[in-house]
Amino acid sequence: MRIADLYREGKRFVSWPLRVTWMITEGPTQILVWAPKSLFKRAVKRNHMRRLMRETYRLNQEILGDLHYQIAFNYMDKEEQPYAVVEKAIKKALKKFYDEVFRFPC
Repeated sequence: MRIADLYREGKRFVSWPLRVTWMITEGPTQILVWAPKSLFKRAVKRNHMRRLMRETYRLNQEILGDLHYQIAFNYMDKEEQPYAVVEKAIKKALKKFYDEVFRFPC
């Protein structure tokens, strides 16, 4: 139910190759990392992209401080991107998310 609420009520933007959907919550911070089967037929590649996104988020989450939120990172590119590209996209997404939260408080 929380995932459906996130996608239905959350705000979204694109930080290529990621689509980011987010929502401020009162509960604990939760993240969702998704690499679709339609883009990566082999589970090894899907798992690799999910691990890459989770790791880059983990290393850069201090940008957001003590916010409570739900955020989903959906991988959209048809090809696997190297770590540097994914890290740049995650950093850009987290900064944009932070700016949107404090520019338009919920």
